[in-house]
Amino acid sequence: MLIACLLSLRTQDTTTGPAAARLFALADTPGAMGGLSVGVIERAIYPVGFYRTKARVILQLCRDLIDRFGGRVPDEIDELLTLKGVGRKTANLVVTLGFAKPGICVDTHVHRISNRLGYVKTRTPDETERALRAKLPRRYWIGFNDLLVTFGQNICAPVSPKCSGCPVRALCPRIGVQASR
Repeated sequence: MLIACLLSLRTQDTTTGPAAARLFALADTPGAMGGLSVGVIERAIYPVGFYRTKARVILQLCRDLIDRFGGRVPDEIDELLTLKGVGRKTANLVVTLGFAKPGICVDTHVHRISNRLGYVKTRTPDETERALRAKLPRRYWIGFNDLLVTFGQNICAPVSPKCSGCPVRALCPRIGVQASR
């Protein structure tokens, strides 16, 4: 889950899935992956975005997992954040999907739509995560990202959202919307 999430950053899901499958066919544990060369990892994950950088990060991450966590992925956000290349979104995603623990993954869609709807008033995804943790009932945390990502990709686009076909149009103050369809 952790490696697949790193591969997915700034890469479409249709590219991430096959790249992750190629990499995991070569190595499916931190120890095995740590034995691969950067070049082998690069070839396996190409064409994910920033594949050269991600290959180096994956190797370092696997070494850290072995050295500091006995080869196991931590199930706590604060521990995950100590790993190079792991930010809040990735840590939350690993904790929620990998360990079924509560967390809120805030990506660009969640940040934009939560603010556009007026549910929160924040400037950064980190601020949005904190605000949602304080306001959103815990039972909705895990599914919130999936719901808003799909909504953001199909209806509530960053530029010119499809407000005319939006199911929550009557409730939405459209904060920051300059033009819509």
